[in-house]
Amino acid sequence: MPYGPDNPALTRGAALIASVLTADALLHLYWTTGATWPAADDRSLSLAVLGTDVPFTPPVLLPLVALLLTGAALVLAHSRRPRHPLLRLGTLAVAAGLSLRGLAGVYWLFAKETGTAFYWLNLALYTPLCAVLAVAALRVARWKDAVRAR
Repeated sequence: MPYGPDNPALTRGAALIASVLTADALLHLYWTTGATWPAADDRSLSLAVLGTDVPFTPPVLLPLVALLLTGAALVLAHSRRPRHPLLRLGTLAVAAGLSLRGLAGVYWLFAKETGTAFYWLNLALYTPLCAVLAVAALRVARWKDAVRAR
């Protein structure tokens, strides 16, 4: 089985990670406009997405948008140039960030009230998605090793 850019499964993995991070960034960018969909208001949105009341304002959201888009770009770039050490490091950083969010999600399953929207979104969507993407990012980051072994 080929590795790196010649491996369709790993290329799809990188595309999946980049797509999810980009979609998340676009959703957060949308919220910088003051829109609150799919929630009724800012407070409901914050409670559903974060489990706490945090303002969804541009100074809070734009750095997150930049971070998500940078992560997506790093993973995609690494899938194209698997021998580049900085791109690999960036992909490992994405994997670490997703792993930390996944671990925090597991903690919140025990620390948050079970009747909230956040609890159920965290259980069914946020934590599992972060876990899957973290594993995929680790696989993408390993391309350099696989290419070197050829």
